[in-house]
Amino acid sequence: MKLYDYKMAPNARRVRMFAAEKGIELEMASVDLGQREQLEDGYKAVNPRLAVPALELDDGTVITESIAICRYLDEIQPDPALFGTGAKGKATVEMWHRRMELEGLQPVADAVRNSVNFFAGRAIAGPVDFEQIPALAERGKQRIDLFYAMLDAHLADNAFIAGEAFSIADIAAVVACDFAKVAKKRIGDETPNLKRWYDAVSARPSAAA
Repeated sequence: MKLYDYKMAPNARRVRMFAAEKGIELEMASVDLGQREQLEDGYKAVNPRLAVPALELDDGTVITESIAICRYLDEIQPDPALFGTGAKGKATVEMWHRRMELEGLQPVADAVRNSVNFFAGRAIAGPVDFEQIPALAERGKQRIDLFYAMLDAHLADNAFIAGEAFSIADIAAVVACDFAKVAKKRIGDETPNLKRWYDAVSARPSAAA
């Protein structure tokens, strides 16, 4: 299996962390977004959406979208159970993972992609160019503050995002928190529960994947 990847891309990092937690080794193929290699014909033939990550299977099948890739990896290597176990556990992980995407990753993406020069003219990933909207960046930064406050309150009674076990929800959350640094939104002492969780998750070997 070959993973088309860019080291700084948050969605690609989600897959790398997931694979590392599973102990799955992937052949890596770097797509340099800084050099706009995702727009070239070679990568366009792999993923017409012009985004990373993309997983190419040995039979030539290409799976795009980070969570679809993680679902595939979970099927071929069920342990550890990063999508939860049992009806209640799986639903809880799914609920919190969705919240991490909607309340964390999306506001961070709005804040970063609409304010950083790197994304000028490419405010939304994909085949269509979009200009930055500064108001979206400001709203995104406000939502990041709300995200941090929500997580701090939730983590007062939970070791991890979805309860007592590390899951894909924690992967999405730590990726969101790290990407938020680009928008100068860092976890501080005013959210001690969030900081405790962040330090613990960031110390896991997979966080360096």
